[in-house]
Amino acid sequence: MNRFTRLAALAPIGLLAGCISFGGEAPEKLLTLTPTATAPAGTGGSGSQQSALAISEFEVPQSLDVTRVPVQINDTELAYLQDAFWVERPSRLFRRLVAETIRTQTGRVVIDGDDPGVGANDRLHGTLRTFGYDARSGSVVVVFDAVRSSSGSDVVTRRFEARVSGVPAETAFVAPALNQAANDVAGQIADWMT
Repeated sequence: MNRFTRLAALAPIGLLAGCISFGGEAPEKLLTLTPTATAPAGTGGSGSQQSALAISEFEVPQSLDVTRVPVQINDTELAYLQDAFWVERPSRLFRRLVAETIRTQTGRVVIDGDDPGVGANDRLHGTLRTFGYDARSGSVVVVFDAVRSSSGSDVVTRRFEARVSGVPAETAFVAPALNQAANDVAGQIADWMT
């Protein structure tokens, strides 16, 4: 095969490369949650099974099982905020925020992760019900239904909620307001866990 024949054979592949796309355009920015207080590097803890806390993955409705920020338009309609993308699913971000908040506010040993099966008698799980923007009230809303169980037969539930009002429906305003509301709820949960 001569050089010209080889180039002619490769030409369609070169043309095809311009037509293939391996995914959508990446967003300019990704959103995350930042705890208001963090444990400094080098800190650790130890405790017994009775004092340790295991945090399981939080459940979410289908509308939150994505990396978008939901907007409640009315009682029956939902949309997603334009150009607002989480770095990962909100349930994971919120679980880590709750774990760090409990760790720093209470000093407890907190075991969080996808498989917090380490022997801890006290367990926290629950459902992140709402984590988005309410267009009707111009506010961000975070609602978490917590379930706390221990090695005994005690199971306790509680609903936690935080709202930040007067927020324009733009990512630059919604993202910090959601971070504020999420930290508020995490602080409420930490107080409950003491």
